[in-house]
Amino acid sequence: MSDFPGFTSSETFTQIPDSLIHLLNEMGDLAELKVVLFAIWRIEHIEGHFRGLREADFESSALGLDDGEIRLGLEKAVQRGILLRREREADVVYFLNSPRGRLSAEAFDKGQWRESAMGSSAPMRKSNLFKLYEENIGALTPLLSDMLREAEKNYPAAWFEEAFEIAVSRNIRNWKYVEAILARWKEKGKDERKDNADVVKDAKRYSDSEFFG
Repeated sequence: MSDFPGFTSSETFTQIPDSLIHLLNEMGDLAELKVVLFAIWRIEHIEGHFRGLREADFESSALGLDDGEIRLGLEKAVQRGILLRREREADVVYFLNSPRGRLSAEAFDKGQWRESAMGSSAPMRKSNLFKLYEENIGALTPLLSDMLREAEKNYPAAWFEEAFEIAVSRNIRNWKYVEAILARWKEKGKDERKDNADVVKDAKRYSDSEFFG
């Protein structure tokens, strides 16, 4: 057994339903527990509304299980009702038995899905914005992660690094301040030809503005 160095302040966390904790005393098979936890984590990180996993998505190397053990764990999780198993045209997909998972399973049953609609079942990679936040401000929380994802939709990716540079240059390391800079650029326009001296001027202006905090 390798020594675990401990959790870090920069990693994200996956929410576990309270009802699963109450089922632990009934789950005597380690394979079932592993595939359930893996499914919750993997489905949570799928982009898009249609969230389902195929058997191949349950990685043997990550779970420490062989293919037979994975299939056994999946079967027990389906029998218990934690996962939903659906088949259509030789395609087998597993869904979490949650409100969103049941809707996806129903859409799958009706054929109201496309390969592209399932999104990527691979865990989402952190965007540059997430990296910038962790390097310049600190650890992420679920609420902050949602706020950053929303910011990625609202502002050009090329703006983020400069906005963080301004915040760091003024030693004002909080997301509210960075977002105020981005909002001002979006409202007033941003000259992409700014030089470094202009960045310093911007920092002074923002630190003296109503957006400070």
